[in-house]
Amino acid sequence: MHKSVLLDSCLEYLNLSSSSIIVDCTLGYGGHSSKILEKINNGFLYAFDQDIEAIDYSQKRLEKIATNFEIIQSNFVNLKSELNKRKIEKVDGILFDLGVSSPQLDEDYRGFSFHKDAPLDMRMNQSQKLSAMDVVNDYDEEDLIRIFRDYGEEKYAVSIAKKIIEYRKTKKIMTTLELVEIIKSGVPTSYSREKHPARKVFQAIRIEVNNELDVFESALKQALELIGVGGRICVITFHSLEDRICKNIFRNCSTIDKNMSKLPIIPLEYQPKFKVVATITPKRDELEENSRSRSAKLRVIERIKEG
Repeated sequence: MHKSVLLDSCLEYLNLSSSSIIVDCTLGYGGHSSKILEKINNGFLYAFDQDIEAIDYSQKRLEKIATNFEIIQSNFVNLKSELNKRKIEKVDGILFDLGVSSPQLDEDYRGFSFHKDAPLDMRMNQSQKLSAMDVVNDYDEEDLIRIFRDYGEEKYAVSIAKKIIEYRKTKKIMTTLELVEIIKSGVPTSYSREKHPARKVFQAIRIEVNNELDVFESALKQALELIGVGGRICVITFHSLEDRICKNIFRNCSTIDKNMSKLPIIPLEYQPKFKVVATITPKRDELEENSRSRSAKLRVIERIKEG
């Protein structure tokens, strides 16, 4: 079963009280949500997910703990509008855990894993049209290079894209392991000794299929608007692209405008409304217990004054 990364740190930095209104933007299989729910018996938990399998599982898991929660089947890009529908304008804590859950990786047919043979899928929302199969077979060479380079930070983006274009002239690419073999043919043999040669390309395709970076940036900005004074946002990222977005947004809203910083007295309206609280990485015992935590980073920000 999926082990929630940095669980104890999230529970600590969310500053939960019994009456807290909390939003888990990435419910998954309920690891974080179940522990949050145990601590907010007079509060309420709103949890977002698109994956119907995860929702069905978590609904049963959370019902065993309490009833003061609602699972919202929606992409968290709709965070503000979905909460506003429920007359919620301010909350006490918001959590993002941007990792793909272990069950999604472990279920062969979802096509997230480069270790198991499956149809090329990678959709978080299984009702959407665009899948990994479409990206690999329909995107032109330039777009494939861009995706592999920008979303996967893959140094062999050009040669891998060329191999994909060459292969699909004779046959449509249908499965994950088929794609893995094509990727291997586009990189030096020595590259495979460092880390799995398909890791970065699979990450890049998944990000493209689910529009993950744009969606996250939009949702995080909405979260800043929704969080009340004294409330905190906790974000767990797993790769540098997500972390850079989070770091930049947090920095921009927690620092004084450089044009104002030299004034002897900073007018109230120009003083930061947020402060960065912490940046946390997993401790050794968690790294040993859960290998998927090795690239995780938790950033925490708190609203300190009204906007």
